[in-house]
Amino acid sequence: MGRPLIYRSPMPGLGLSMGITLAMLSIVVLLPIGALFLQGAGYGLGNIWATVNRERVWAALLLSFRLSLLAALFNLVFGVLLAWVLVRYRFPGRRVMDVAVDLPFALPTAVAGIALTALYAPNGAFGALAAEIGWRIAYTQWGIFIALVFVGLPFVTRTVQPVIHEIEREVEEASATLGASRPHTLRHVILPMLMPAALTGFALALARAVGEYGSVIFIAGNIPLVTEIAPLLIVIQLEEFNHDAAAAIGIAMLLISFAMLLAINLIQVWSRRRIGDV
Repeated sequence: MGRPLIYRSPMPGLGLSMGITLAMLSIVVLLPIGALFLQGAGYGLGNIWATVNRERVWAALLLSFRLSLLAALFNLVFGVLLAWVLVRYRFPGRRVMDVAVDLPFALPTAVAGIALTALYAPNGAFGALAAEIGWRIAYTQWGIFIALVFVGLPFVTRTVQPVIHEIEREVEEASATLGASRPHTLRHVILPMLMPAALTGFALALARAVGEYGSVIFIAGNIPLVTEIAPLLIVIQLEEFNHDAAAAIGIAMLLISFAMLLAINLIQVWSRRRIGDV
């Protein structure tokens, strides 16, 4: 006999739960994406390429994806480190720090953008200090990077924290007993166990950063070819009632995002197979 198409759960209600799941997935994800591609199909492939193949659009796409990738990489390292500190160490203010990690989830993005601009503008607390040494943060790509790090950090930290909780200290002690140094234990024992969750957090942070709008437009400066992000171009096209051009830029962002997330998922599957989870 061949392998069954569907592995049934011991719990009842497979048909009902499957129907509800597919219905919600269609309403929330598939139908909006389908509507976007339907709008693009009506616009025509040639017109989509003509809209995207402009210097201003390519500059905005490159800026958005480049800074999103850099911010996600930063969050991957710092988010894992922060999760490790919050789980493994006890110190005054740890609970406050743990709660503060979730602030980017709670704050409206526009409020976050205004707060970051107030801090990093030339007359702000941090911006004034940077100006004294000749640096400018707000209204530059550095400001965009900081905003993307701010909104993406919780995704990595909260994804990795439960995995760190499950890693027994005895694993590290056994590695040390066998003569392994701390860097060797970190590289060959701890990181392989953290990698799948860390990559999941990295993908979530990257996806959030690519589509971020509210917290970026206040601190970016929005100068074409310099600090203009791709989501802002879409909003500009919508304000001009040019829905076809907005759909074309959206399709370009969607395809690039899909390619990046697919690559991350392939790396994730490979890492799980290395440690024997798959």
